[in-house]
Amino acid sequence: MTLNQRDKKHLWHPLTQHKLHPNNIAITKAKDCVLYDENGNSYIDAISSWYTCMYGHCNDYITNRVSTQMQQLHHVVFSSLTHEPAIKLSEELISILPNNQEKLFFSDNGSTSVEIGIKMALQYHFNQGEKRNVLIAFEDGFHGDTFGAMSVSGLSVYNGPFKDFFLDVKRIPTPNGKNHNAILNTLQDIIKNNNVAGFVYEPLVQGAAAMKMHNAEGLNAILKLCKAHNIITVADEVMTGFGKTGTYFASDQIETKPDVICLSKALTAGIMPMAITSCSQKIYDAFYSDDLSKGLFHGHTYSANPLACTAALAGIELLKSETIKNSINTIINSHKKFNKHIKSHPKVKSTRQLGIIYALDLNIEMERYGNLRDKLFKFFLDNGVFLRPLGSTIYIQAPYIITQTELQKIYQVIEDALETL
Repeated sequence: MTLNQRDKKHLWHPLTQHKLHPNNIAITKAKDCVLYDENGNSYIDAISSWYTCMYGHCNDYITNRVSTQMQQLHHVVFSSLTHEPAIKLSEELISILPNNQEKLFFSDNGSTSVEIGIKMALQYHFNQGEKRNVLIAFEDGFHGDTFGAMSVSGLSVYNGPFKDFFLDVKRIPTPNGKNHNAILNTLQDIIKNNNVAGFVYEPLVQGAAAMKMHNAEGLNAILKLCKAHNIITVADEVMTGFGKTGTYFASDQIETKPDVICLSKALTAGIMPMAITSCSQKIYDAFYSDDLSKGLFHGHTYSANPLACTAALAGIELLKSETIKNSINTIINSHKKFNKHIKSHPKVKSTRQLGIIYALDLNIEMERYGNLRDKLFKFFLDNGVFLRPLGSTIYIQAPYIITQTELQKIYQVIEDALETL
């Protein structure tokens, strides 16, 4: 019996309607930028397995570090106890985060990092005797699948059945360079008529919204207005963090820094699940009290797992290396050349790029998870590339270590796909 056949007996996959999509490709191994299935087929991982494996699969530098750590301390409760991997990670991560970040709170995935950011924003005001229960978020944002994260997300394809249970959230458009004044006027009205606690946003790129990109100047104006009204700003950098936008964090490209930053995915280079919610001293101080109830009473069993911390440390060391910095610049330049070539194709509606994130929109109407999208997905797989179109948007977020040969194959397969549509 094949792995795919065995899979069907008990497993329920994410983002899958199993009656329509009963089969899954069984991956037996992966190395660098390539996935291998049980039938001997190989696929270039052009999306770094949901933007996690940015240094490639089974990176020897990282796996060796984790293996060594496993022999000494693989897990311990992080309430009342601490350990060196978490301490060293805090020192290294704070050194590359925006300079107003001072404290780190651990959890285990992107959704929980946002959940904690929301709790920080709400309890910050509660601890000071203010009742602020409204949040602001961008239209079409996506922040995860737990209830607070769903509440601030704006994609109904994921959240429809749960809307009646959400937190109170007001939405504003993303800035595009032309609508800044209108957004600020809307924001002023929301602030005037509501007790706003926080603003949760994906800086510069909205991942699940098909890599929708927005204007840094406009975002900065929004953040400045929020700060003027003591609204806690929560940057969801789960997707954008750790070099993908061309800087360590997307927030580095915006003058006004967030109070809170949510991190996961590439944080541990795809080796182990872990998340971190960082915050400024101002946020931490609002919880620091002789009153026990003012503490942030949130915890996860695997918080600050030593193996995950070790993987994150090794990943940061690679991210800071000249080798990876040069690789990122090479990918950025390669995308620019490809874009110059493909943007005038009659089946391409629009293109966009920020750092190593590249996206093109097809000039064809396509449902997010419809039949035509599925045919496109299959075409990529049949030609040895793992890409997951978001409706009519094809995007690339390849590992930093990808070779030029592999990158050119991705470009060629995309171009071939345009000819088949």
